[in-house]
Amino acid sequence: MKKLINLTATAAAIALLAGCTNNPYTGEREAGKAGIYGGIGAVSGAVIGAATSSKKDRAKGALIGAAVGGAAGGGYGYYVDTQEAKLRQTLQGTGVQVQRNGDNLTLIMPGNITFASNSADISSSFYPTLNSLVQVFKEFNKNGVDIVGHTDSTGSQQLNQDLSNRRARSVAAYLEGNGVAASRITAYGAASSQPIASNDTAAGRAQNRRVEINLRPL
Repeated sequence: MKKLINLTATAAAIALLAGCTNNPYTGEREAGKAGIYGGIGAVSGAVIGAATSSKKDRAKGALIGAAVGGAAGGGYGYYVDTQEAKLRQTLQGTGVQVQRNGDNLTLIMPGNITFASNSADISSSFYPTLNSLVQVFKEFNKNGVDIVGHTDSTGSQQLNQDLSNRRARSVAAYLEGNGVAASRITAYGAASSQPIASNDTAAGRAQNRRVEINLRPL
């Protein structure tokens, strides 16, 4: 058992060290997401490897499982790290926000830069930003692309549902028309059901009028 614990700890440590980078602001060495995912994968793989091996091969199974799990976890973590960095660089100054939660990336596109008021026609000034997204989505093609339209609470539920649906579909149609595989894309409207700010103020309502693109593992 002690040997198994030592092997697992070693594999996790190697994965963490491999994912370490220098913080550009402090200059300090720190673990990146790839290293963290690799460490988690190594521990999980070691446990599974040991559990599925015979008693005499338990340590060997743990080591193999740790190596495979660490590579798998670190690999996808590195993929998302790289994709996130590319999106932040590409979207800088466009008004589109990039948020990350674990392995999922969310792009928040405010309604004032994507559509005219009460319209589902994409603003011509937003085409360059969408064209940049097309290139990133083609380069990083291991994500599903979930497009969700949102409105504020002004107007009827039916009106908001219809508008949010059409806006989500407009973005989806543009991506598909420019070479992003339709099989990766889903699009729907959430109307005013998912506010991110208060609908009691003009500023809050402006934040709620948006389209989000959620990038998730396929």
